[in-house]
Amino acid sequence: MSPEEYKSILAKYLPIEVVDSIYDYLNRFSVHLHITRKRSSKLGDYRWPQRGHNYQEISVNGDMNRYQFLMVLLHEMAHLNTHQRHGNEVQPHGHEWQEEYRMLLRQYLGYFPNDIASLIAQYTSRIPLSRTIEKQIDAQLHHYDADYDPSTELTLDQLPLGTAFRIAAKPQKPFRSLEKRRTRWVCLGLDDQRKYLVNGSARVIVENRGD
Repeated sequence: MSPEEYKSILAKYLPIEVVDSIYDYLNRFSVHLHITRKRSSKLGDYRWPQRGHNYQEISVNGDMNRYQFLMVLLHEMAHLNTHQRHGNEVQPHGHEWQEEYRMLLRQYLGYFPNDIASLIAQYTSRIPLSRTIEKQIDAQLHHYDADYDPSTELTLDQLPLGTAFRIAAKPQKPFRSLEKRRTRWVCLGLDDQRKYLVNGSARVIVENRGD
């Protein structure tokens, strides 16, 4: 495949402004980029060279919007950079990976929309990276989905106490909110009557039910 053909594929999934630099990175490290169908278990992964798999590989789900795709790709590039520097001697999401991810996010900060860039700036202000802000970024990224409808998609934090809902990413299970605890809500599973903690930034679908 020629560089032009490869870049034309990248341009289908990434902001056009980053295509050249991402291509250069993948080419420099001889990375096999595998764009997959939707996987419920993960958004992307990185595999280092090993016996029976003697090349660098990054996979990213191909069903995401351009900014989500870039965010996940940078996450996996940070794993590659960490492996290049430290091998398997550090934790997968430890301090070393967080520093690599922070540097990559800062490098590409200007290619995200202002609302996302503002959150990323907060997220990368210090180590350890904030899980709370990460969830806020994840929720905000969905605003750039082609089918995003702000009139029908809400976060749990936007709903009144006692609302019945389903989590948009896993709509099989119904809940009702019972109590707010900092960034999470105590919720009752309506099918099993057990209590669960649900993050307030989770995108939810309101249930029309009276039980």
